[in-house]
Amino acid sequence: MSDASPLPKTPSFRLDGRRALVTGAGRGIGKAIAVALADAGADVTLVSRTLTEVEAVAAGIRENGGKAAGRALDVMDQDRTKAMISAEGPFDILVNNAGGNRPQELGDITSEDYDAVTNLNVRSVIFLCQSVAKGMIADNIKGSIINISSQMGHVGGPKRVVYCATKHAIEGATKAMAWELGAHGIRANTLCPTFIETPMTAHMLEDTEFRNFVTSKIALGRIGQVEDVMGAAIFLASDASALVTGSSLMVDGGWTAA
Repeated sequence: MSDASPLPKTPSFRLDGRRALVTGAGRGIGKAIAVALADAGADVTLVSRTLTEVEAVAAGIRENGGKAAGRALDVMDQDRTKAMISAEGPFDILVNNAGGNRPQELGDITSEDYDAVTNLNVRSVIFLCQSVAKGMIADNIKGSIINISSQMGHVGGPKRVVYCATKHAIEGATKAMAWELGAHGIRANTLCPTFIETPMTAHMLEDTEFRNFVTSKIALGRIGQVEDVMGAAIFLASDASALVTGSSLMVDGGWTAA
């Protein structure tokens, strides 16, 4: 009989019995993350402004044996967002994926452009985190908040002045959330993809010169696919990352390693 100490037990990547909220979940990265969370056992609420999109994704998840529901929600509407979270929550997992960009050089940026991108990428994220975190605290949920940031939250890039400003802001805000919420056992992290082939990036990546520029900055030499973010999201949502908070998980193919 061996007198060695017991072997450690690998933490579970499963999410059975947990409820997740994913914004911007009708397509692209949000859709992929919602599918991944459901595959891991979570009961997922998918929201976006376009109800037909999230309902279709939710239906597909249910057909595959998962648990999911689609809801129409504009996260820019703070009052409606609070009401939805009150009615549907509390949640164990929040994935703040809704976001946008208006690529422009500094000299062409208007105040309307600035407000539109900043309100979506920063304001809506912070107040959604606030609402969901309150529900977690009230129900003593040791939850996970995942804010979808970007490699551009760590570097700069051409025609990305406002976008970089918003993603750098979310990096800082998430670190502050980690400190405030840590006492409640709630973790807050960012997931930072490189350029991923989605409906939102399709028109940019159709430009051969731009696509070549992007590929040249990625050590692995390829554009990201939505599948590349799915495992990372499961890691941050699950007990596998139980001691990870205030961190940024780079899914950038090595862009920021240079």
